[in-house]
Amino acid sequence: MKAGGFLSESLMQTFSDALRAAGDSGPVQQASTVGGGDINHAARLTTPKGRYFVKWHRTPPPHFFECEARGLELLQRAGCVRVPEVVGQGQAADSPTAYLILEWIDRNGGKYNAARALGRQLAEQHRYRQPFYGLDYDNYIGQLPQPNRRSSSWVEFYRDRRLGPQRALAEQHGYLPPARARRLDRLMDRLGEWIDERRSQPSLLHGDLWGGNWMAALNGDPVLIDPAVYYGDREADLAMTTLFGGFPPDFYSAYKEVFPFAPGYEERQPLYQLYYLLVHLNLFGESYGSRVDSILQRYVG
Repeated sequence: MKAGGFLSESLMQTFSDALRAAGDSGPVQQASTVGGGDINHAARLTTPKGRYFVKWHRTPPPHFFECEARGLELLQRAGCVRVPEVVGQGQAADSPTAYLILEWIDRNGGKYNAARALGRQLAEQHRYRQPFYGLDYDNYIGQLPQPNRRSSSWVEFYRDRRLGPQRALAEQHGYLPPARARRLDRLMDRLGEWIDERRSQPSLLHGDLWGGNWMAALNGDPVLIDPAVYYGDREADLAMTTLFGGFPPDFYSAYKEVFPFAPGYEERQPLYQLYYLLVHLNLFGESYGSRVDSILQRYVG
């Protein structure tokens, strides 16, 4: 197999076997590298029947791509925003390498023309609910574990399943100096002062909704990728959209037409951005420390 010289023969065989199990007997005619991620390797596979996106990790954490596949399938079942169809996932027979194969989606260069549709569709997704916060399995945000044990309390869930685990990792990595630790502990103890449980409902969230995790398909449909799915307060998703940009005003105006923001959201927005900044602190280091400190000082002085 010489379709992709950057892939070992055994890995190419693994992908071919997975495609065959999914109904495409191949052969793989071409494999070309795809950039854009900093965690996994990625490629486009072409067969006479179609094209596929495959990503793989040589030493992944347990059930890494299984969790992503389940998250994509959950979003797909909700039927609100398009996601890539899962073709297959698994582990190579002769190594710890794990992989995920998805349908290939050609991108539309006019991504922001799809922003209004994304806003409306995400609002509908946030109306897709279950009785409890969390999920029936744990997953990942980036490569970091994301515990999802269910809770009937959003304050408890956000404190104990989101902020708490990131606090523990930051302490372990040496990113939690005493002043930061004290402020974070005070904020976690006082979450109920800013979050009104009566206004919170467990909505289906993408979970990692920054600008790089959505795109526009060639037909203009918005598409969500790389989810860290769970059921939580929708304001967590919305807060992430404003953290690094990538969502134009049309996205928010369309969202509000379907599902208006709750009163006081702007005051709570940094509270939810804190989780994602702690994640980035643990993934990328102290360069995110000042932004964490700024939010902590805003709430607890």
